[in-house]
Amino acid sequence: MILWYLLLALAFWTVAFKYKRRRMYKLAALVPGPKNEYPIIGVAHDLVGTTEVVVHPTDLEMILKTCLEKDDLHRFIQKVIGYGGIFAPETAMGVKINAQSDPTSSPFLASMTSLLNIVCARIFHLWLQPDWLFKLFPQFNEHEKCIKTLHDFTDEVIEKKRMELQEDKTSQTEVDHHLDLQDYQRKSFLDLLIKLSGGEKGYTNVELREEVMTLTIAGTDTSAVAIGFTLILLGKYPKIQDKVYEELYGVFGDSKRPLVKEDLLKLKYLERVVKESLRLFPPVPFIIRKIDKEIELPTGKRLPAGAGAVISIWGCHRNPEFWGPDAECFDPDRFLPERFDLVKPGSYLPFSNGPRNCLGYQYALMSIKTALCAILRNYKILGEPEATPIPHIRVKLDVMMKAVDGYQVCLEKRKSAA
Repeated sequence: MILWYLLLALAFWTVAFKYKRRRMYKLAALVPGPKNEYPIIGVAHDLVGTTEVVVHPTDLEMILKTCLEKDDLHRFIQKVIGYGGIFAPETAMGVKINAQSDPTSSPFLASMTSLLNIVCARIFHLWLQPDWLFKLFPQFNEHEKCIKTLHDFTDEVIEKKRMELQEDKTSQTEVDHHLDLQDYQRKSFLDLLIKLSGGEKGYTNVELREEVMTLTIAGTDTSAVAIGFTLILLGKYPKIQDKVYEELYGVFGDSKRPLVKEDLLKLKYLERVVKESLRLFPPVPFIIRKIDKEIELPTGKRLPAGAGAVISIWGCHRNPEFWGPDAECFDPDRFLPERFDLVKPGSYLPFSNGPRNCLGYQYALMSIKTALCAILRNYKILGEPEATPIPHIRVKLDVMMKAVDGYQVCLEKRKSAA
């Protein structure tokens, strides 16, 4: 009898759910997609073998500029970072994690890695998405443990920073109260956030934690992944690597002086290499936006309110309609001004687009170029040479896209490092 009532309740819920979303289904049916739907299996058979995805830059650009709300799936990562408004831990907090020297000694890094894996699992496994059901799985306890580790670590750093800034303030004399740009340049993001928001009267510890967590999680892996893919590509294409080194040598010569910001502006070819690497292997291959009100796209399709739009950055970046027949090829010179100006706006989205694009994209480009500059001035990258201009690198998707086989390259010390 109880089972009968449960089945009846489920039937009523299903009917109500479908009725409420009836317009969404009607409009979704008009959007081009897989055909030949069959009972039970739906269009699963179309996912076997080669499939074609329709991606139009003008549609993507309109969605990104008009639909500013993130999709409901964003709540999984929001449980970690809160409502923070993207940098390595040392830049964000002024704290060295020492992950390179001893990865096992960093509970912060281990917890962040574990959390991102759990978030990815929740996105792709429907049974982990409802919060009440997720609590029944063992991943929930690990999820809560990791969040506590991250929050405790960040809160401790914030308290120490507040104390340091207070001590600096009390030790200053009246003569010291002037604008010192060098002092600001030595500060971490957290130092500046506390100071410029008004110190004790500014952001609360929770607000500071949310901003720092946003910057740390969103900026650490993305830049590292971009650097990894770029190194693989340079190892596969030694002639392109030689051109990068020639440019570096032209700027630095035989000197061993450190890089300064003005040097980055001179490294035009290196920047084109980085941009082409981000085109072929964007660390974030797709983003999801919530359609808060019904909109009509430039191509004539209509998207219903309440739907989620998946923006395929990977597909857009490799679309031959907008990048030419060599869209799959690694060609840094496609970012020469005279060539890139001909590319349709909205075709290049490594940092998203519109008002909600990546707030740290300039920082990301600078950090990637700085890291590559430091490596390539001192080492030659050796990898398996690619026979064709199309790089063959197997990728996988977690929260972001990564190389299946890791970033395996060899470093050979340069005989006369720049």
